[in-house]
Order: sequence, then C-alpha cells, then structure tokens
Amino acid sequence: MKPQLSIVNFVFVVLTLAEPNGAASGSRMLDRLRPERTPSAETLLKLKEIPFKIIYETYRGKPDAVSGDQHNWELYMINADGSNPVNLTNTPDIDEMYPHVSPDGTKICFVADEGPGDEKVRNVYYMNIDGTKRVKVARNAREPCWSFDSKSIAYLQGEYERYTTREYATAELMIYDLETGLHRPHPNKELHHLYAICWSPCGKWFAAAVHGGMNYSDTILAFEAKGTRVFDLGRWGVKGCRPDFSNDGTKLAWGETDWNLRVGDIDLTGSQPKVTNIREVIRCSRRFKVYHVDFSPDARYIALSYGPFSGGQQVGGMASGWDICVSDLSAGNDWQQLRWVKVTTDGNHNKEPDWVPTPRETRG
Repeated sequence: MKPQLSIVNFVFVVLTLAEPNGAASGSRMLDRLRPERTPSAETLLKLKEIPFKIIYETYRGKPDAVSGDQHNWELYMINADGSNPVNLTNTPDIDEMYPHVSPDGTKICFVADEGPGDEKVRNVYYMNIDGTKRVKVARNAREPCWSFDSKSIAYLQGEYERYTTREYATAELMIYDLETGLHRPHPNKELHHLYAICWSPCGKWFAAAVHGGMNYSDTILAFEAKGTRVFDLGRWGVKGCRPDFSNDGTKLAWGETDWNLRVGDIDLTGSQPKVTNIREVIRCSRRFKVYHVDFSPDARYIALSYGPFSGGQQVGGMASGWDICVSDLSAGNDWQQLRWVKVTTDGNHNKEPDWVPTPRETRG
C-alpha cells in the first residue's frame, strides 16, 4: 500500500522543486500553513512545580480621594502559576516598566517615566528584588540589561530630549558599573536605533533589535561587547525583534513577527555568532499578538506576552487585554506538542515578563 501524501507535504514538495531556494522557500510556506494556536487550559502544565517567579509590568488603577481612579505602570512579581502577586513599586506618580532581573537574582533594573506632561523623561534605575533601595542609573535612558556577573548594567541613551515611547529612539550604548558608579561608552560609536538589548552569558556579545539604524532595518544584530564588529543574524534566518539568550548561552529566542516566536541554537565560540536548528514555538491568530519572549533560568520554559492585536507592544504602550503566558519547551522540535497557558487573567496591560532565578540557579 502506497503512503498517502498530505496536502501540507504536497505543497512542500511542489515548492521545493519549483523555487530557486526550494527547501528554504518550502519551509517558509509550511510555517504559514501551520494552524494558529491559542493558550491551553492551565491544567496541561504543572505550573506549581516551576521553582521560579516572574516579574512583569502592568497598568493598575486604584481609588484616589481627589481625582477618582488613578492609573499608572507598576512592577509585579508572581509565582509561575500566577499566584501570590506582589506590587514591588507602589508609586502612583511614576510609571515603572521593562523589568530585568540580575543573573544572581538579587536586583532588578527597569525604566521609570517621571515628570508631568511635556517634562516627562524616561530614566534607568535598579533596585533590590523586593523593591527596596532604588538607585538612579541614568537620565533620559532606556532598554537596560545586566552583565553576566550582575556587576554592570548596559543601557541606551535617548536619541533626543523630547519624550517618546518609540523603542528605537536610542543613541549611544553605555555601561554602568554598580560598584564605582562610573559610566563608560561602548567602543562602537555608530550604534543607534537599537532596542531590546541583551548581554550574552559569556560576556563577549550583545544581541539587539534594530530599526532603521546603521543601514539595517527590522532585523536582529549581534555585536561585540568590547569591540566594534557587528553581524546581522538574518544570514542565519534570524529575523524580527526582541532577542533573548538562554542562561547557558546556547539558545536564542526572538519574535519573528507579531504572531510567532522562534528559538534557535546559537554558537558564540567562533569568530562570529552562528544560529542553527531554528524552530517555531508559538504561533497565534492575527487578531492577537505574541511578544517579549524570555527563557526561564533552566531554559525549560519561556514566558511571553499575549493579547489583542490592538495592543501596543512598546514600553509604555497601552495593551488592554494582554496577559503573561508560560510555555513548556520540553516537547523539543515538535511544535504541535508545545502548550502555553495564561498565568495572569486580568488583562491589565501585562507585558515584558522576566524570570527570577532561585538561589540554586543564581550566578556571578
């Protein structure tokens, strides 16, 4: 009896034979033919067994005696199953967003929008993991991330003084030393219009999305932490935005479009980064968006933001109906077996999740 050829496989064969880059073009078509997914029932993942917490930004309101309901952005911490929510900031006159936890699990860096009306400015801060001892790092700065040893914070200077929520309105990359309080510029003075920067665990590379800067558009770059070389990871099929390194530095996650997230194996040991074994891990309906993917400390899970397409994914963008989701990556390359569930359900503009390492997972 002859094996049956499914319509999906038939399309792949036709494209492989017909296209100049047959296999690659056929693979892209198969990606588009994959069914759209929605979050699964919470019972399909053993969320209570995950030992890590999650921190995220959320837009909250509370009664005010003078003005009625007052809303602002706060940073919340929850267990991986969404239980035990804790407001880490509690600042009704300041908007705190974009949290990133230090690799040793003791601190959080973030941005804060401060000041009224035309005087508003975005600044970079860090504080203890419990929200105490806030320290201002830089004025008119954004997109901070941690060094592997938790001793430095990299951030991008604002492109101009006027306040904007545009994520790519960035200029020079700076490095702040927590112990000395000193700032030093990155050696590559041409870096601009970057966003969502992340620092590799080996300390040798940064990855970042770029929009209309340095002759690149809407791609992901890798550039040396202590040199000036820049590489477009698009040559390996890494296109999109908001990259994230796994804690062991062997995997990279990113958003390819507004509707799908991908993971690949990254090799940082050679003269330039190389990405292989790229696979899709999340795809949703085009009526929704998936964004802000982040590896758990053990790389078994990812956290992400999910919500209606009308939501603004940028820092400070309003995203009513968006929630934090968790997906288990243990199914490996079998995307059909991957499950992702909502761990918040209030839709309070919940975005930018970041995992909190447990003591046994801390580094530095």
